[in-house]
Amino acid sequence: MRIISGTARGTKLYTLEGLETRPTLDRVKESLFNIIQNEIKGSIVLDLFSGSGAIGLELLSRGAKKAILCDKSKEAIQIIKKNVEKTHFQDKAEIYNVDFKTAIKKLENQKFDIIYIDPPYVTDYVKIAVEEIVRNKLVNYDSKIIIETDDEERILKQIENINVKVVDKRKYGRATIIFLQYIRTDT
Repeated sequence: MRIISGTARGTKLYTLEGLETRPTLDRVKESLFNIIQNEIKGSIVLDLFSGSGAIGLELLSRGAKKAILCDKSKEAIQIIKKNVEKTHFQDKAEIYNVDFKTAIKKLENQKFDIIYIDPPYVTDYVKIAVEEIVRNKLVNYDSKIIIETDDEERILKQIENINVKVVDKRKYGRATIIFLQYIRTDT
């Protein structure tokens, strides 16, 4: 796994061993970043289930101002720290070794331009995370919440009653990337 573009382009990242994590494929990452490329520069980013930190670090490499990388696994956090150091983003990356609900609560009222959610696939973590993100006011009306899943139908059903709307979705083999925006309710 490597950084695809930007200031850290070509940097090989450390990865986690075992089946606990599932790195986002390079072709999915490349497509994702092509879609959001005009929104990255100067953005504040939350990578909620960071794994190796690859998504957040790619965003920093492409010009994001700050990234918060969150994972509850101590092993993942060790890898993230090594990758942050290897890409020289120590001054732009904050690392949280907590579960996603604790991270969202700690970040209450901080605004993020891009939030990436790639939890273990067979969980309700997307629904819970999106509900908590909205409840804790982590998004503006132009923020992007990006979800990676292998069960688009289940995820869309789970989030249908949350104040978000699907603005785009793309399928890449088994993975689907869903782009959400917060819906204004105080018109």
